[in-house]
Amino acid sequence: MQIELLEIRDHLNRFPPFEALPEDSLDSIAGQVEVAYFKAGTDILLYGAAIHELHYVRSGAVEIYRRNGELYNRLSEGDIFGQAGLLRSNKVRFPARAIEDSLIYFIPAALFAQLCEQHDSFADFVEAEGQSRLKSAVESQGKASDLMQIKVRKLISRQPVCASQDTPVQQAAQLMTEQSVSSLVILDGNEPGSAMVGILTDRDLRTRVLAVGLDAATTIGQVMSPNPITIQADDSVFEAMLSMLRHNIHYLPVVNRRRPVGMINLSDIIRYESQSSLYLVNSIFNQPDVAGLQSLLPDLRGTFVRMANEQATAHMIGSAMAGIGRAFSQRLLELAEQKLGPPPVPYCFLAAGSMARDEQLVVTDQDNALILDDRFDPELHDSYFAELATFVSDGLAACGYTYCKGGIMATNRQWRQPLKVWRDYFSQWIDRPNPQTLLNSCIFFDLDGVHGEIELAENLKELLAEKASNAPAFLAALARNALNRTPPLGFFRTFVMETDGQQKHIINLKGRGTAPLTDLIRVHALACGSKAQNSLERLDAIAQTKLLQPEAISQLRYALEFLSMVRIRHQAVAVAEGREPNNYIEPEKVSATDRHNLKEAFQVLSNAQKFMRFRYPAQPGKSL
Repeated sequence: MQIELLEIRDHLNRFPPFEALPEDSLDSIAGQVEVAYFKAGTDILLYGAAIHELHYVRSGAVEIYRRNGELYNRLSEGDIFGQAGLLRSNKVRFPARAIEDSLIYFIPAALFAQLCEQHDSFADFVEAEGQSRLKSAVESQGKASDLMQIKVRKLISRQPVCASQDTPVQQAAQLMTEQSVSSLVILDGNEPGSAMVGILTDRDLRTRVLAVGLDAATTIGQVMSPNPITIQADDSVFEAMLSMLRHNIHYLPVVNRRRPVGMINLSDIIRYESQSSLYLVNSIFNQPDVAGLQSLLPDLRGTFVRMANEQATAHMIGSAMAGIGRAFSQRLLELAEQKLGPPPVPYCFLAAGSMARDEQLVVTDQDNALILDDRFDPELHDSYFAELATFVSDGLAACGYTYCKGGIMATNRQWRQPLKVWRDYFSQWIDRPNPQTLLNSCIFFDLDGVHGEIELAENLKELLAEKASNAPAFLAALARNALNRTPPLGFFRTFVMETDGQQKHIINLKGRGTAPLTDLIRVHALACGSKAQNSLERLDAIAQTKLLQPEAISQLRYALEFLSMVRIRHQAVAVAEGREPNNYIEPEKVSATDRHNLKEAFQVLSNAQKFMRFRYPAQPGKSL
């Protein structure tokens, strides 16, 4: 092959959709390509004109317009255009103009059609616009995971064993023995159609009956676990796993339209859950000390790598890792209470940041706090909670959750306060925002009660949902703060990269991608009065209010998932190779398809930030 043709083929092979084609197809394309040069300012395609070639940008820059003259896209080296016209009656649908001196390859329509016919990956790429390609990339992730496909009803092996709440515990124990079950569904009566009001497990009988010496005639309504967490029969096994992780429960009643149809337990899920995150959580609660918990760090990282390799979604991985992080925190708090004795007043251990959002990965630090009962007296009680916080924080650090450099930990007296002080914090941050309080808001307005009196955390969530949605000046300030981190895209959709200490050209996927996306979503969710914490659940809440168009919400969802998955894969490779994982990628080491989709995801973020600036304008007379 001539040198010129080799150069054309090799260049095409660097960019999608050509990178996935076999060599003979690339040779055929190179042999039929025609080359044209366009000076800056020259029209390449005019709306409605006949089109007979796919256009490929060899060098230079091209702008694509809508029929009304509005800018639609900017293209650079390796991008294609004209496919929409070739797929629809060979008429130009999007005019194109060179904005730099540009070299364009022309690929004949007949060859274009042949490539579409013979290669599904090529056809899928050219038939989808930018955001649709991003959607396809995201939706292909997770399809290989059985957890998302298998319905909970598949795990049910028998009808639930039921008893009414006025049944004596001795009779309940006999029934469980006869039926060979370790749990009962408790109903509010003996009539058909009676509602489920609780569950009773072997552990309940041990801890709430035998251990405290209750009479055998005690009714199970007095010792059952009331209002249990349930799962719908048609929900996925993943959703069942997530419920068990989040609530640290081993039994999950299965219902169909509120009627109990079965009971699944931890072992049922573990049979299907090859990533073993539930098994790891079970191991965490069986450890007798911090050293035992620390020994599980390789299992934690192994779980993360397995889930990434088995194509679990970013939502699945973030939720599982957050559930594991909660389990470490809960077990450490149990060990702390064993060492220090029972707390002098009720408290809630609060998780903030990615753990609260169910978006945690292996590169994470501690963001936590303590909400104390309003009966808290610093002179009488703070030494206990300071020691408890230190025990837990040191334990988390030993288990791989590094200390927060900004001091956002319960060891900091500022973040170890009674509920009334926390309510004052939140109110002041919303009523009188400034740069420091906006930073605090971005951390603590993602909150989740992990251990203790969870109602204390729920009280703050309700306050936040009510006050923030009625504070336009605060929302405007929070929106401007969220615009401080912009996506790494240049004028021509090229990456704007940073340089690390080793002079590598990198992109911070968290700092310039997922973090500004979650900041943006948080602003909209607070404006809607939502109490949701997870970013995808926040998008669902936003969709109910019509604040954003459905298309915009879908784009944000796909952009967040894709950026998160690239970040996850990058960290998983580092862990598997024995290197310390981080959030920094070198675009040149990412596949051409992923580079293309990264640009699309960053463009979604850029467009969303532009809308947010318009949606939450600066308030007159307000400055930070």
